[in-house]
Formats: sequence, C-alpha cells, structure tokens
Amino acid sequence: MKIVFFGSPAIALPALNSLLTASHEIKLVVTQPDKPAGRGKKLTPPPVKVFAENHGLPCIQPEKIRKDEKALELIKAASPDINIVVAYGQIIPASIIYLPPYKSLNIHFSLLPKYRGAAPVQWAILNGEKVTGVTIFQLNEKMDEGPILTQQETPILPRENALELETRLAHLGARLLIETLNHLQTIELKEQDHSQATYAPKLTKEQGQINWEEPAEIIDRKVRAFFPWPSTYTFLNDQRIEILTGQVVPGLMPAARPGEIVQIDKSGIYVCCGQKSLYLVEKVKPEGKKEMSAYSFSLGGKVRPGSSFS
Repeated sequence: MKIVFFGSPAIALPALNSLLTASHEIKLVVTQPDKPAGRGKKLTPPPVKVFAENHGLPCIQPEKIRKDEKALELIKAASPDINIVVAYGQIIPASIIYLPPYKSLNIHFSLLPKYRGAAPVQWAILNGEKVTGVTIFQLNEKMDEGPILTQQETPILPRENALELETRLAHLGARLLIETLNHLQTIELKEQDHSQATYAPKLTKEQGQINWEEPAEIIDRKVRAFFPWPSTYTFLNDQRIEILTGQVVPGLMPAARPGEIVQIDKSGIYVCCGQKSLYLVEKVKPEGKKEMSAYSFSLGGKVRPGSSFS
C-alpha cells in the first residue's frame, strides 16, 4: 500500500521499519520540527526524521499541520492509500484524516477506550494495572475515540518501567499493524464503548515529587511510571535527588517517620513509607551529577540512618 507516515519519537520507529520490511511504499514521512535538546540546547531532529533520511524517505516537518497548506498539498501529491499515525504529537485535521481511501489508522498504547490521551503507558503503571496492550483504531476528529480495528493485550511485568513497557508495546504494535493491513478489507470496525472511557493526561514535572507518607507500593509505581520523564525526585538536605530505580521491601517496618532512612547497605538506601511499609532506593541521580548507585551516593554524602528525605 502507498502510505503517508506520521510519527516523531523513537517508539514510532518499529512501526515505520515494519512497514518498509513488509514492502509497503512510504510516500512521505511527516514528523515534528527539530527542537532544542541537552544542556547546550542544540537543535536536534526527531528520531523519525533521522530514520527517514537514512532510508531515503521524503520527509516534512510542519510547525502546525492544521494550518499548513503546503503540507496538505504535499500529502495530496503523495496520493496515499492510507495514513499511519504513531505518536506524531500534533492534532491532524479532517482534511488529512479522511483524504486517503482507507482514511487514517493510529497505533495507541492502551486497550481503548481505557487510557485515552498522551500518557497511557505511564498511567497504566501508576494505577497498578496488571494488563495493558495496543489498539489500532481509525482516527476521527476526537481524541482517541475512533472505531477499533484490532487490539492485543499483554501483561505489565512486575518491575517494568514506562520506557521498557512502551518499547515493548511499540514492537507489539508494529507487528499488529502489519497483520491489520494484511486483512484490512475484511476487518469490521467496532465502535468504542464511550461509557467505559478513562483518560491519561500528559504528566508534569511537579507530579514527580515523592510523598513518603504514601505506601511503598504507590511510590514504586510512580518511580517506574515516571522513568525516564518527568522522573521522580525527593530532597535531602535541600539537595534534589532523582530516584531512578528501587523496589518494595516486603513486610512491615518498625515505627519510623515516613521518609526516614532506616538502613543502608550495598543494596541501597531503605526508606520508611506510609502504612509502615519500606522502599529500597537502588539508583539515584543527585542534582548536577551523574547517575549512581544509592549506596555510592550514601558514601559521598551526608546520608546515614536517621536522616530523612523531605
């Protein structure tokens, strides 16, 4: 099939690569503009643009696709049979959604209608879901509300963080996309049950601050869900510390204040949490420094049993 592909981050690459491998014809790639990144704020292209250039695929980067007439004309000139959308990052107008004969399909990283929105993987982990999946649905002008073509579920692994789960779902979605395109003409569209919809809004940096009065299980979910962005953090002696990995320690703790460090060994820093639960901090990134084991951090800083994270 002739395809116009819309996508920007690395999680869109498995689908784009699978389309090429399956001998579909990518007529045009549409991705986000280059953006400043890193400490030097150097303009950096999105991963999909780099992939397109490396594979000789034509690529455009409209600032606002809803208002870009030139982009619309280029998409029309590509004469696609279908548009494929994976984490593009902009709202696509109806003039583009409904342009091809088979319209536009989107890969969404949840089992719709659950977790519509920008952060379905993160919210599934935050809410303690045991199962998630991917949905391929037909775009319309509302957010993730179009009819469903295919879905596939998968368990969320016990210590899986958002990056690991999202990467796994990207590959699962890529395989499902090829199967869906192979049977496109025989698949019946299934309308979503909007009464069952839940939402996954974009996360903010402020949401990443740990409240040690919450149970260790809730803190563990947050650490996993917020990795690598926006990250979870706490403070020790006014120093901001990102917590990168950790785990719940089974059993009840003796009485201690939430946030109090009760033990340090080579496994890491053991912190008392709400409901007399215990969380083991394994890897951290102190402000202005590189990531390190929590034990290494304890050796170099003023960290000892009895100290407290705020």
